[in-house]
Formats: sequence, structure tokens, C-alpha cells
Amino acid sequence: MKTTMTARIGYSLLNVIVIVCLLFPFFWMITASFKSQLQILNPDYLFKFTPTLKNYVSVFEDYDYLKYITSSFVVATLSTLGSLVLGLPAAYAIAKYKMHNLSLIILVAKILPGISYLVPWYVIFNKMHLIDTYIGLIMSHMVIGLPFIMWIMIPFFSSFPREIEESSWIDGSSKIRTFVQMVLPVSLPGIITSSLLAFIFSWNNFMFSFVLAGEKTKTLPIAVYNFMGGTSINWGALMAAACIITLPVIIIAMLAQKYVVSGLSAGAVKG
Repeated sequence: MKTTMTARIGYSLLNVIVIVCLLFPFFWMITASFKSQLQILNPDYLFKFTPTLKNYVSVFEDYDYLKYITSSFVVATLSTLGSLVLGLPAAYAIAKYKMHNLSLIILVAKILPGISYLVPWYVIFNKMHLIDTYIGLIMSHMVIGLPFIMWIMIPFFSSFPREIEESSWIDGSSKIRTFVQMVLPVSLPGIITSSLLAFIFSWNNFMFSFVLAGEKTKTLPIAVYNFMGGTSINWGALMAAACIITLPVIIIAMLAQKYVVSGLSAGAVKG
């Protein structure tokens, strides 16, 4: 009995330590966004300080942050939609015709580091005059988002009963109509899960935008990076910008948590 109680206490303490370690950086980021530069650098003001909105005002007035928010939203939304339009039919075809070799290729494309694509992308996009354009950024994000969506959706489509599809075809429904009206609604948890994760990936992506974007298409991660100068760092504005870029991801995660969990769980069970 004592051993069980001791194990529970130790397990609870370990959970508390892990949670504190995970949440403290977010706590510091949020509180620092409401502090002055001197308060951020002084440990005495870690918990006790007078909040100010000066950093947030500076982010939008001095750095034109709304422009970068718009760019990130356009790239993330359109790259996710494009990946869904191409990825859902492709995943359905792979699942129904059991193209396991192609499925393996998609998995390899998913796990390859994104930096391996940058040099060929830059050369190709430069030749096509797509550097610093939304088309170039959207296409680059789709190269990662597309195999990710397909990888999640293949198990969903594989588990859909073949008999239901065949009965629909016998009744005169086309394969495309069956896919749109019967298969997709049943697979909605997986679609929501994959699209949200693809959107978050695009929203947070730094590397692709750093190489392929310019002043016209600069996204939020690049804008945040620009707060770090060569001689000094505007910590207050940097933390305010970091809070702004993090807030949509947190909201999406909280609102769609049950869909993500159910989607990943359902996709992990085949048949």
C-alpha cells in the first residue's frame, strides 16, 4: 500500500515538473509582452510589474504587422485547400486500388527534411520568376502539406466498406458522386484533422519563407525573426509578436481538440 502511494505521489510530482517546464516559456512570453525592456531584463520583475500595451501598439503601428498576418493567412489557407483538393482524391485512389508502393513513396516524402527541397525549389522558382510570390510559397508549402494529408487520409478511405460503394454504383451513382456524397462525409474527422495540422504547419513555417519570400510576401515567422537586430533585440515587441503568432494555433488546438484526437484515433485503426 505504501509503495503504491509513493508511486502515485512520485508520478504526480513528475507530471507537475513536466507541466511547469512546458508552460513556463509560454508564461514568460506572455508576461514579457506586457513589460518594458528594462522589466524584461530584470529578474525582480518576473512576477510583479505594471502591464502595458505599448509593445502590441508598436508591433502594429511601427512594424505593420497586419500585413504579415494577412500574408501568413493567405499562404496557409490556400496551401491547405490546394493540398485537400489534390490529396483527398489521391489518397482515395491509393487506398482503394491498394497501391502500397506509392503509399511508401508518400511516407518517404513526408519524413524527408524540408531543407532538402530548398535548393531545387529556389533554382526552379527563380527560373519561373516565382520568388517573392504567393504562388511560389503556396506551392512550396503544399509539397509538405499534400503528402501529410494523404498519409492521414489513406487509412480512413481503406476502412470504408467496399460493399457500400458497390451498391451505390449499382444504383447508378458515378464513382465521383459516391466519393463526394458518401465517402467524404464519413471521413470528415480525418479531413478536419489533416487540414488543421497542415494549416498549423504552414502558419508556423519559417525555413521556406526565409528562402523563398521577400518584402511582398513576408510571413509572420520571418517578421518575428526581424525583431532580432545585430546589436540589440527589442524583447517587448518580439514577445508581443510571438504571442500574436501563437494565439491562432492555440485557439485552433482548443476548438478542434476533439476532432484531432478522434481523427488520429480513427485513422490509426484500419478496418
